[in-house]
Amino acid sequence: MEKDKLLLIDGNSIAFRSFFALHNSLSKFTNKDGLHTNAIYGFNKMLDNILAQYQPTAALVAFDAGKTTFRTKMFDNYKGGRSKTPPELSEQMPYLRELLTGYGIKSYELPDYEADDIIGTLSKEAEEQGYSVTIVTGDRDLTQLSSDKTTVAVTKKGVSEVEEYTPSYVEEKLGVTPQQIIDIKGLAGDTSDNYPGVTKIGEKTAIKLLKEYGSVETLYEHIDELKKSKMKEHLIEDREQAFMSKKLATIKRDAPVKISLQDINYEGKNEDFLINFYQKMNFKSFLSQMNQTAADVDEEIKFNILDEQNIEQLKNLPDEICFYLEMLDKNYHLSDFCGFVIGTPENIWVSDDIELLNNAVIKNLLGSSTTKVNLFDGKRTYVGLHRLGIELDNINFDILLQSYLLDTNDNSNDLGQLAHEHNYNQIDTDAEVYGTGAKRAVPETTILLKHLARKVKAIQVLGEQLQAELVDNKQEKLYWEIELPLSIVLAKMEISGIKVNSDRLHQMQSEFTERLAEIETDIYREAGEEFNINSPKQLGEVLFEKMKLPVIKKTKTGYSTAVDVLEKLQGESPIIDNILNYRTISKIKSTYVEGLLKVIHSNDQKIHTTYLQTLTQTGRLSSIEPNLQNIPIRIEEGKKIRQAFIPSHKGWHILSSDYSQIELRVLAHITGDKHLQEAFKNGEDIHSSTAIRIFGLKDASEVTPNIRRQAKAVNFGIVYGISDYGLSQNIGISRKDAKKFIETYFKEFPGVKKYIDSSVELAKEQGYVETISHRRRYLPDIHSSSFNLRSFAERTAMNTPIQGSAADIIKIAMINMEKELETRNLKTRMLLQVHDELIFEVPDEEMAEIKKLVPSVMDSAIKLDVPLKVETSWGNTWYDAK
Repeated sequence: MEKDKLLLIDGNSIAFRSFFALHNSLSKFTNKDGLHTNAIYGFNKMLDNILAQYQPTAALVAFDAGKTTFRTKMFDNYKGGRSKTPPELSEQMPYLRELLTGYGIKSYELPDYEADDIIGTLSKEAEEQGYSVTIVTGDRDLTQLSSDKTTVAVTKKGVSEVEEYTPSYVEEKLGVTPQQIIDIKGLAGDTSDNYPGVTKIGEKTAIKLLKEYGSVETLYEHIDELKKSKMKEHLIEDREQAFMSKKLATIKRDAPVKISLQDINYEGKNEDFLINFYQKMNFKSFLSQMNQTAADVDEEIKFNILDEQNIEQLKNLPDEICFYLEMLDKNYHLSDFCGFVIGTPENIWVSDDIELLNNAVIKNLLGSSTTKVNLFDGKRTYVGLHRLGIELDNINFDILLQSYLLDTNDNSNDLGQLAHEHNYNQIDTDAEVYGTGAKRAVPETTILLKHLARKVKAIQVLGEQLQAELVDNKQEKLYWEIELPLSIVLAKMEISGIKVNSDRLHQMQSEFTERLAEIETDIYREAGEEFNINSPKQLGEVLFEKMKLPVIKKTKTGYSTAVDVLEKLQGESPIIDNILNYRTISKIKSTYVEGLLKVIHSNDQKIHTTYLQTLTQTGRLSSIEPNLQNIPIRIEEGKKIRQAFIPSHKGWHILSSDYSQIELRVLAHITGDKHLQEAFKNGEDIHSSTAIRIFGLKDASEVTPNIRRQAKAVNFGIVYGISDYGLSQNIGISRKDAKKFIETYFKEFPGVKKYIDSSVELAKEQGYVETISHRRRYLPDIHSSSFNLRSFAERTAMNTPIQGSAADIIKIAMINMEKELETRNLKTRMLLQVHDELIFEVPDEEMAEIKKLVPSVMDSAIKLDVPLKVETSWGNTWYDAK
């Protein structure tokens, strides 16, 4: 018969250890309501490890009932030195009890006693009844309870590992028996619990005395035998303290506990309860683990393997299907294809034979304007099918886009992970099936086909569910009219790509190499020696030891030579400007010139970037492989990179159209501030207009370039929620002056101030903010007790509607522009979107029409209370078009 095994957990101790183990990740561990969850998460990890390791038949978590106990009555200042429990931990304690309920583990506390006393009493009772006992704690004081039947497992490395204290291990580690631990405390005291012990006796001396006398009591019986010494004097003077300290350290084993061993039998988890709890806590990894458990017992998914013999069955499918095309690599412009799956509520067909997609039955199905296709990541699927010569005509639900719109904070490009986020757990993540990094690979066929079948099943379940949530949020128009059509526009742009003149890039590579060699020579001359300019250590020695330049900042390994440090040294020596210039040109050469050369497709001499539509929390697009939105344009060497971007055909030109000050125009619209709106309606220079107001000038004639620059910094600083410190650093003024500028701005533009205050209040009330198109961003830290986290959330509450609305506008413009090009049957193609700029390639015969069409479409994308303004230019290259 299996022996009864009791698990006793010191709840407060483990909660503290869990909290501080993940303290640096506080911002990551919050749920949608702003509740901090790091202690709960760590406690959960501990439970999983401990339950698997010890497999108890009974379990209890003991908590302290409060600060007042029989020990505080004995000694007023017991634990008096401990700092107050952080509120971020206190708020989690009730939810720890909920977690334990889900695990089927009872919790218990006893007025006037500590958790230690509950554990001591129950462990003694369990030993007497023949149980083997494991005590889990972060407090080594409980090692006094170890015996031949009780092991004390003390957590280390946070709560992920334990160190097991048995009587033999206690003796080996501490040099005393478990029973003598309280005698050590009696003599040496305890700084953590704040009781005194004997003056000037530490742990080593205490152990030495105990090895000779065995206990505090025996020591004092033989006190007269000790040689005359200061230690003897202290022992005699502090006799009462020694006995009191021992009593305080002694864990009660006869506390009036009202719960019995029979009450705490452990029968396992309540999975339904835990799933709901994990959803509330936003614990995706634990939900995923539960899915792994569920996958072993759930109903086997049924699917048909598609082949040439049964493909005709697809002719009679309903007018709504689910489809998934598997490509293993993230870069779907180049990835190999692994398989595909087609599903209806009645049947699922799976195949790893990509050639079958070219069968007329499937091509007609996917290209039909009457068959709605539900999928995951329509843009990726559209591009992948296009590479196979297949058109995708009628996307219905794209659960990647739906999920992104529902919560921009939590979104994954892994269908399995995304499904778990929405409480659908009958699917593995790609990482679990394919592996990650160098180990990522296609599994054997049965596993692959089953995984694909589960993917299409997830799409079936989640499409309707997520759409219903979008309707509840009043976001259905945002999905149908902006994000879904935009995904196809972006797919077509990615497919078109942009032509690159590799000869010009090679020429720039040579030019930059020569320029770097020249700067290198100047640096060596100024330094008086040659050294590795790219070595911070060698550079620091040259600048601060040899050349004696002022030391701005030191690091563990020497002197800091970071950009901000070097910028503060400008003017001290010509070498500084040369080093900064060297770094800039070196970065442009390696990242942009050589980086772009690596990603030119050999078949068409074009770059096909990938737009990330579901990444940013504001709704802005970004691009990767390569990032064409990040080419530096503020310095001429960087701007010249654009000379390599050219039209695809002779007799064509590059045209660029850029929204002018769109975020400030959105700010004027959203805030309703009459002064801001007047400036835009009257066609005034907004920065000069702002300068006149905040500097108290008569008119624009008094606005110098420097004053305008400062006003511009204030304008954009307001949009991004800048502080007086941030503004002072940006424009090189005192913090006091910066504060005054901001205060004056709010006085002159009261609508802006009112908007900022109301945005923060609204975010606190509803937990999120929205753009003009109902794009939503949740702000879990808006109620955080951490000043830094709360302040960031408040700034976000103000600037997200502005930045996000600007993103909405250019997305609408792109959709409308693509429609116009198709309706008019024009050859002009939209190539790139770079923040507020759209880039086209235009045949000369269409240039006159396009020069008028693009600005008019962009101007009318959305109706604001102030006019939108578009600036358009064109040329032989992207560089010439700007």
